[in-house]
Amino acid sequence: MNSNQTAIKTAQPSEAMTWIDFSSDHAQGVEAFKNGMACLGSAVNVITTCVDGQYAGFTATAVTSVSDTPPSLLVCLNRNSSVFNTFKNATHLCVNTLSAQQAAISGLFAGKLTQQERFESVDWQAFITGSPVIEGCNHAFDCQISQRLDSGTHVILICDILGVANHKDTSNLVYFNRQYHELY
Repeated sequence: MNSNQTAIKTAQPSEAMTWIDFSSDHAQGVEAFKNGMACLGSAVNVITTCVDGQYAGFTATAVTSVSDTPPSLLVCLNRNSSVFNTFKNATHLCVNTLSAQQAAISGLFAGKLTQQERFESVDWQAFITGSPVIEGCNHAFDCQISQRLDSGTHVILICDILGVANHKDTSNLVYFNRQYHELY
């Protein structure tokens, strides 16, 4: 081997780790995947839209930046979500990043309330695109949905950011290990 070549070794998990081969035990692999993903701390967001005068929103942690040129982000939406059909027809949405004091709002938009009950339970105003901005959220990203990508049980919404509103509160609500946490 010369100095420009790198030896490739097959990695083996340490004794403290358990290796699960999806091909031999898919159900156990899925459970291990879910447990691993629960250990990725994520900001808690409420995704909102308005389609034909009907407001819809859901809680999401599967949100991330895509690019700064053009400014864009993505949101993952489960096909089994009660709001799937509304967001399937949406052209715009707002990503409301919740502050540490807004765990109850996250619960409202993750629960079984009707869309009307959700929006009657919070203070909000329409953003430039008509999508609701939740009062007191840390950041609100007003977006145009530019692409939809199918991936398993979810649709990935690629969104171009049209405007951002920032709140002065610097606390954040994060979800880690299946629990809410406050980050200051």
